[in-house]
Amino acid sequence: MKPRVSIPARARPLAGASLAALCAIALAQQPDGGQAALAPVVVTATRVERPLFDVPASIDVIGRDTIRDAQLRVNLSESLDRVPGLVVLNRENYAQDLQISIRGFGSRSTFGVRGVRLYVDGVPASFPDGQGQVSHFPLNAAERIEVLRGPFSALYGNSSGGVIALTTALKAQPFRSEPSGAAGDNSTWRIGLNAVGGADPYAFAIDAGRFDTNGTRPHSAARRDTLNLRWAALDSPLGRLRLGLNSVSMPDAQDPLGLTRAQFDVNPDQTAAVAFQFDTRKSTRQTTASVDLESRLSERATFTAAAWLGTRAVTQFQAIPVAAQANPRHPGGVIDFDRNFGGADVRARWEGRNVTATLGIDIERMEETRRGYENFIGTQLGVQGPLRRDETNQVQSADPYAQVELRWGDAWRMHAGVRASHVSFDSHDHYIVGVNGDDSGSKSFSAVNPTVGIVFRPSPLASVYLSYGRGFETPTLNELAYRPDGTAGLNTSLKAARSNNYELGAKTQWTPELLTTVAIFTIDTRDDLVVLSNSGGRSGFGNVGKTRRDGAELALGARITPRVSVHASAAYINARFDAAFLACGPAPCLAPFIPVAAGNKLPAVPARTGFVEIKYQGAWADFGAQARAQSALYVDDRNSDRAAGYGTISLSAARGFAGAGRGGKVFARIDNLLDRRYAGSVIVNEANGRFFEPAPGRTWLIGVDVTL
Repeated sequence: MKPRVSIPARARPLAGASLAALCAIALAQQPDGGQAALAPVVVTATRVERPLFDVPASIDVIGRDTIRDAQLRVNLSESLDRVPGLVVLNRENYAQDLQISIRGFGSRSTFGVRGVRLYVDGVPASFPDGQGQVSHFPLNAAERIEVLRGPFSALYGNSSGGVIALTTALKAQPFRSEPSGAAGDNSTWRIGLNAVGGADPYAFAIDAGRFDTNGTRPHSAARRDTLNLRWAALDSPLGRLRLGLNSVSMPDAQDPLGLTRAQFDVNPDQTAAVAFQFDTRKSTRQTTASVDLESRLSERATFTAAAWLGTRAVTQFQAIPVAAQANPRHPGGVIDFDRNFGGADVRARWEGRNVTATLGIDIERMEETRRGYENFIGTQLGVQGPLRRDETNQVQSADPYAQVELRWGDAWRMHAGVRASHVSFDSHDHYIVGVNGDDSGSKSFSAVNPTVGIVFRPSPLASVYLSYGRGFETPTLNELAYRPDGTAGLNTSLKAARSNNYELGAKTQWTPELLTTVAIFTIDTRDDLVVLSNSGGRSGFGNVGKTRRDGAELALGARITPRVSVHASAAYINARFDAAFLACGPAPCLAPFIPVAAGNKLPAVPARTGFVEIKYQGAWADFGAQARAQSALYVDDRNSDRAAGYGTISLSAARGFAGAGRGGKVFARIDNLLDRRYAGSVIVNEANGRFFEPAPGRTWLIGVDVTL
């Protein structure tokens, strides 16, 4: 039977015309002579190393040189702006982490990352409910970052609207240490030490650093300490064995909160008064230990197993008014939880002449003790008061999966896979006093998600592909916590969002100096989550009938001359609600009452983004110029307001040095050269109207990397 992918009727005219155009792109021009630069090898789409052109998916690889190129190396937004379809909003708020979305998935998150799967050296940085963090990503040690978009993300299970996977280097080599440091505006600085080495077959890598800043607004100071350790026996009796330890500590990171429209227009550098009154802040500690083993069972069969254990502790002081906590069922204004998590991913792979098959199972578990306290004692605000919440929560998932790659000659590839996901939530309320009720409850979600993709290679340096995948996104534990009507218990009426993802793309190495990728996609989602109630710091969620995302992405990398190179990318997406529903207004809102029309745009999803970087490698120094543009961000489902679009320019320079057995480079950069004032991000559906998080104006940075 021939492989077949079904395309919705509305998408067929677009798909047909686009397929013809993409085939023309792939066939129009091929290199005639000379050795072409090799396309990068990618892993995320297939879990097996494959050339980029053999994979029916949109994948970008950001290498070590780009990650370290005149950057602070603290935020993923520094390096990932170049990836089309990926939006990383640096909210300049280290108490809340970055806002990351891929093709609109994850855009509604008000803190942390959701809807996008995150990995560090193969270990999930996302929990089984779909919530994740990136504050522990060791950018100073990163060897590469892979970003997977589109249908094949579904092979990573729950909340896989896309995948971001960071990998650090671990190989036998002579000992090398690299102290580094950088300093800039707002008393911002970072120091780090990266060391690698090991005599074959052993290897080790150490990366440690501290970041400190006063913040771009009052009450936004933060400090972050990170440690990443890895050790490997690359040829043990069992196979390749690797051990890892990753840790991050952020004590009392101040939270400046968002600004209302009026506050933002008057002075975007200000901080809301309630942030000072309640001393809003967040302390985080997280440590993860991991082990992975790869054993070759035979010439054709390989066994791989990874396991991890970790702890995470968070204490957060919020700006919830005292009066709102008068309700005996209110959980208080201080969040305090201790979390244990772990999991294992075990799989076997068999490689034949024309077939590669993978069979595995991914198991994850998270258990937390969550408490809530009043954020006041008497008239003193911003201190931990009496207990208001005490519960134990568990989330666990078990996902068997299978993948297969079929090859017909040099021209055709088919990749297919299926993942059966089961995610269960269980909450036990230990705080039952009088009319408080019992908030205990349980809820589970299941889905079987297939993916399939066809690749046609008209030449060794070009490919055209078509792919489909079914996605699955459960509510997070926080979204299940409260019922919209205020009654006790988990919101068991919530459903998981399910999506159908289609993608058509082409990749072409026109010359050894010019590589382009282009993709168009359409995504239909039913039962997306929206806010149905908002009162006293508690949000109750419900499902909306349908959302839709249609878009296109383009990336180009070119070396114009031996000294000049260009990287450019652009993306367009029309992300909208495809069914009308009722939404909540400002708090207190006990039930939705404001109509949201079909066609309203999804909040926090810019319709257009663009990036251009020009690099010049001079005899004395290297120079770079970056331009980034983004269209407006709507702040809520009602599209009641929006943050205006903007464009920024950054300049950088770096000079290498060597002598006395040492080497390295010094660098400097200026961001937002024209001092454009704009909202860097928005807090989606913020109940108090404090939607806007200002981006900094013009800032400078200088730094040094030394190799010993």
